[in-house]
Amino acid sequence: MALDADWAERWVRRTADAIADAKGELTELDRQIGDGDHGENMDRGFRAVVARLDDPAAQPGAGDERTVGDVLKLVATTLMSTVGGASGPLYGTAYLRAAKVSGRPQIDPPAVVAVLEAALEGVSSRGKATVGEKTMVDAWQAAVDAAEAAARDGGSEVDVLRVAAEAADKASTATIPMVATKGRASYLGERSAGHEDPGARSTALVLGAALAAALAGPTSADPHGAA
Repeated sequence: MALDADWAERWVRRTADAIADAKGELTELDRQIGDGDHGENMDRGFRAVVARLDDPAAQPGAGDERTVGDVLKLVATTLMSTVGGASGPLYGTAYLRAAKVSGRPQIDPPAVVAVLEAALEGVSSRGKATVGEKTMVDAWQAAVDAAEAAARDGGSEVDVLRVAAEAADKASTATIPMVATKGRASYLGERSAGHEDPGARSTALVLGAALAAALAGPTSADPHGAA
């Protein structure tokens, strides 16, 4: 299955749906160890992204020339301009770095890995965070490690996305017993243990949506596969 610009658009739309469904959960997780606005901010940002995708005047690229990177760049610029707190700059930078390595009509397994690596690099550099600090970096790093292994073993695009999504989900859960040493949660010290990191959870949702979009494929009702 080709992962093209239509897949990227389906990914974005499914992410918006997943974030909307989990808005309450993300807000509660952030309320426990942060400032309580992660769910609201992410939902507002991805609703704005979908609105731009629905606006013919704002469509990224044109026809067959549209690239995966065109779609991801639209996500980046929209999140940066609509999402406050730490989420907007972090996710905006992740999508912007990913867009820079995906400026082609289709991406193969190594290119999927490159997209994930670029997103991780963006989050890490923007947030100045590393693995083990109880942040979204823990989920992104686990996804990259799993994706690299799957691609190295000859896995398909879907195989790479599947292991990346599964690894991010497990890594998010694994942040529960950790003590935060970065970000607002670090102010709580030992009291940050026992709570899942909201950024790691939203990362798992984003990558789960990427897999779901690949598995679903385009629909006959929507030539752009936006369902």
